[in-house]
Amino acid sequence: MREFPAALEAFLADCESLGRLRLVVTNDVAVLEIQAPLTKVFYADLPQGRYANMHAGEFEFHLNLDQVIAVKFEAGQAKRGNFPTYAIRFMRTEDKPALSAFLQWGKPGEYAPGQVQAWETLRSKYGDYWPINHPE
Repeated sequence: MREFPAALEAFLADCESLGRLRLVVTNDVAVLEIQAPLTKVFYADLPQGRYANMHAGEFEFHLNLDQVIAVKFEAGQAKRGNFPTYAIRFMRTEDKPALSAFLQWGKPGEYAPGQVQAWETLRSKYGDYWPINHPE
């Protein structure tokens, strides 16, 4: 079994190889999407948990690692358009993601050279569904 949170921190470092991502956060009222690579992630321990943080130009990113129960890889088909999609979901429950990270480069369906291979490499390393073992 992998140790927490070092394993999630290592995973986020591995995600740098993916390049530009579409980061999506959805709740019952709104959807927020931003395009950026996961780079220069730093960590902070707060009373609410251990956070992964990133500041990139016009936005800030904060993910409570203590609330992530699993990482899920999903390959699919676009809802609009005829192209494959590649997502990594940071799950907060078995069926509800806290954050989704889709490969994104240019126009929808365009991927940078090696980007899909980097996603496949991570999927092979971590598995389709990687449960996170939190300390008791």
